Amino acid sequence: MRMSSADRKLIEAGIRVGDLKMSEEDKIWSRYSNDKVDIGEQLAKVVRTLNKALPLSKPLRALSVGSSAEPQFRILQTAFGGGLYLLDLEEHALDIVRERILRQHTDNVTAIHSDFNEILLSAANTGEFLRHELDGQKVNLVTLHHSLYYAQADKWRPIFENLWRKVLAPKSAVHAVLMAAQSDDPFTTTWLYNHFAGKFFGCRNDQDLHEFKDELERRPLFRSAQILVRTHRVAFNVDDFVKFMAIIWMILLYPNVHKYALRQREEITEFVFKTFWRQRRPLVQMQDHLVVYRGISFKGLV
Repeated sequence: MRMSSADRKLIEAGIRVGDLKMSEEDKIWSRYSNDKVDIGEQLAKVVRTLNKALPLSKPLRALSVGSSAEPQFRILQTAFGGGLYLLDLEEHALDIVRERILRQHTDNVTAIHSDFNEILLSAANTGEFLRHELDGQKVNLVTLHHSLYYAQADKWRPIFENLWRKVLAPKSAVHAVLMAAQSDDPFTTTWLYNHFAGKFFGCRNDQDLHEFKDELERRPLFRSAQILVRTHRVAFNVDDFVKFMAIIWMILLYPNVHKYALRQREEITEFVFKTFWRQRRPLVQMQDHLVVYRGISFKGLV
């Protein structure tokens, strides 16, 4: 089927939107998908488990890694009155949080501008982070909501080990969320990433929380932990092709990880236009939730 001039203009706009800030892409994803609802429901289960395990009089503390401007801010701010620390590399996202902190007088919230890889991949840096940024007090929850995309899978274990040794309180949890690593469904985010990153860069998604669960269970350090994983289905759709493409670029990790050439971006955009837009197909994401509970004597929720 031939494309009209209007279609061509849409495709050109879809290519250009790849330069959008990540925080702006995330706003679109949050508004037009049920991803944040899904994460919020699971997060509430984790918080409920922690509340049951800890005295009601104890103020809880949390560290949110790489998700500082997301809607989970509201849940975390109200549930963790003992201190909520929002760590992010994108200054624009932190500016949104800082304005909200001032406007709503949420003095228990602290915004921290830094790269979590530099902090958590080093035991010494993690210890310094605890002392200087977390006020020397360990936390009851660490959230890694879509942030592990920006750490190599073979670096996850030292990140979790440093969190376990330096940051997590005796009764605590880590909640991580990621796109599922494998899918044969061409209408999923996983298939799109594996197809195009594989075609142009020889990359496939090796960030598998199910496999990581098995790896952690083999480590003596996590022998006493409850390590749970579950896969959920999320759907995204919006009646605006440019906004639709903004999410495609976010999923394909452009430009922060993969710098697709112009001709490659044209091919990707035309594929999405024909496969999704003309057929009015939603983009589906199968996403994994990993919860690691520490010091919980009963079965935690997942």
